[in-house]
Amino acid sequence: MKPKWELGLGKLKKINKSYLLAAALIGILLLVIGIPTDQGAKGTEKKESSPPAVSGSTYDSYQKRVERQLEQMLSAMEGVGKAEVMITLKDEGESVVEKDMTRTEEHTTEQENQGSSRENSSISIQEESLYTKDGSQNEIPFVTKEKNPQVEGVLVVAEGGGNVQVVKNISEAILALFPIEAHKIKVVKMN
Repeated sequence: MKPKWELGLGKLKKINKSYLLAAALIGILLLVIGIPTDQGAKGTEKKESSPPAVSGSTYDSYQKRVERQLEQMLSAMEGVGKAEVMITLKDEGESVVEKDMTRTEEHTTEQENQGSSRENSSISIQEESLYTKDGSQNEIPFVTKEKNPQVEGVLVVAEGGGNVQVVKNISEAILALFPIEAHKIKVVKMN
């Protein structure tokens, strides 16, 4: 007679294979959704007043927006004067996609001929991303939350960067805004 834990291994192997297959299919689906298309771009020209960003991603636009806001705030501080800011980011942020989860439990009890019984249990959990349609009826993942990229370091070049008190004020302002360590902030004097 086999122990109870050995009896459920066959079902467990089937479940693991189904999880792997489902994960592979979801991965392929996400790759297909992420491929950009040029529908409607044929025969039309874009007129841009400024050159496009290097990658045009939300990562770059977030970085530029934060740099611009920080430059404005620092320039408004007493003694700083004109300031230029460069930040580096740890990651590209994260989009949290809503998922529909289905959980199935199966319990079976088998009676053996000597009056003893044996119980088998299996649990199956299946997750599936939820999608919504955009204006052109394309399905896009339903995003419930966007997490901004994390700031890793800040460089400030300021006219008042030669003054110790101004450097301290700039560093304290950056520490108040971003959860970074003090040694990852550098303030220098502008030429």
